[in-house]
Amino acid sequence: MKLYQEQELKIYNSLTNQKEVFKPINEGHVGMYVCGPTVYSNVHLGNVRTFMSFDMIFRYLKHLGYKVRYVRNITDVGHLENDADVGEDRIAKKARLEELEPMEIVQRYTVDFHTILQKFNFHPPSIEPTATGHIIQQIEIVKDIMDKGFAYEVNGSVYFDVLKFNETHEYGKLSKRKVEDLIHNTRVLDGQSDKKNPQDFALWKKAEENHIMHWPSPWSEGFPGWHLECTAMSTKYLGDHFDIHGGGMDLKFPHHECEIAQNEASKGTSPVNYWMHANMLTLNKKKMAKSTGNNILPGEIFSGDSKHLSKGFAPSVARFFMMQAHYRSILDFSNDALLASEKGFYKLMEAMKTLDSLEPMGDKTTFNLSVWKRNCYNALNDDFNTPVLIADLFEAVKFINQLKDGKATVLPEILAELKNCMHAFVFEILGLEAQNGTDDDGDALSGVVELLINLRNEARANKDFATSDKIRDELLALGIQLKDGKEGTSFSLS
Repeated sequence: MKLYQEQELKIYNSLTNQKEVFKPINEGHVGMYVCGPTVYSNVHLGNVRTFMSFDMIFRYLKHLGYKVRYVRNITDVGHLENDADVGEDRIAKKARLEELEPMEIVQRYTVDFHTILQKFNFHPPSIEPTATGHIIQQIEIVKDIMDKGFAYEVNGSVYFDVLKFNETHEYGKLSKRKVEDLIHNTRVLDGQSDKKNPQDFALWKKAEENHIMHWPSPWSEGFPGWHLECTAMSTKYLGDHFDIHGGGMDLKFPHHECEIAQNEASKGTSPVNYWMHANMLTLNKKKMAKSTGNNILPGEIFSGDSKHLSKGFAPSVARFFMMQAHYRSILDFSNDALLASEKGFYKLMEAMKTLDSLEPMGDKTTFNLSVWKRNCYNALNDDFNTPVLIADLFEAVKFINQLKDGKATVLPEILAELKNCMHAFVFEILGLEAQNGTDDDGDALSGVVELLINLRNEARANKDFATSDKIRDELLALGIQLKDGKEGTSFSLS
């Protein structure tokens, strides 16, 4: 029996605004699509948080025994800076400013994206398609939507007719917006005269003479609309109807709303059963923005080269910090929060090292493993509640430290199961790494503490208890707790 058959996973569905029991379309298989980056700049830390959330979800689904096809795209076409379909292509703009070919920009920042995600120990997706590699599929979808009467062509550009679509479908059902309200709140902008209605969005745009990236189509030399690429790539690799579609909260409207409309117009079916949205990341309780300086890049976390940080932090410390908040909650990033997470992370890692070295002891187990294990799975099954899972993990950490100090006992089979579970939750699902960029610092700290422990032992042997107590007390004041046991003195971060 597969583990997913024993567990009841509930997912918060943004479409219904409630938690629903997860039932994949095909038994034992999951199709999941997540909107990837537009590669015209270094990956934003907020985007990293979103992708990290879905990396954890991917990991847990695989842990449960599902065969998962995870598709995360690369937007290398670029799209207009303004959702109203006017402005300048973001990749073309960066290429012009840096005097490079657009695909040089794409390559540079795709490499940066992959490098950062590897440092954070992401699993690669099953498929990572690019928008430029699927122009033909996008053109075919535009043709299909036009044939169904939900799009129109004007001067070489093709627009989706939102009002016509809304006559027989419900535009706005994901974001809970009514077309009537959109009409009322719309301000007519210059450059939109080709549209029948301001709410309509571009499926294909005719390229201006100075537009660098363009392709031939039945309507013009041009480029696809922003929303079209994800419809093309998700349905190509996952089918017209698949299980999970994820992304950041900011994509719910208009991007995901338009994806639903495109799919229903062209395929006649709603594309996704479960819509999932990760919440935003703030910095020092303010919105991240390059223009105000309230911004930090992932690489700056590792190096500490930022006015917002007192030092550099290991990638797994930052990952642990992000896992301490639920993916649907706003998470505030700060130096103090990272410092606190660092202490918790190394306490957990110390316990994992201890656990690996423990041997069975006693004739009974003073820890209810079955209840603890059920609590851990209940947390993950409750819409991937990682902060509750982490709290449960630290309950096990207490028991591990009690075993280390000889204050608890454990039977062989229980110890083996505890080791398996802790490794699965900590490394396999949360994606933490025991060794990372701060190992040298950790080794140095261990060396210094071991030196002080030896000096303390010498003081005790010479009955110099004043010096012995002073070493113990001053280490405790620094957050390092000494523990005297049968096997000698050990330490942990308190």
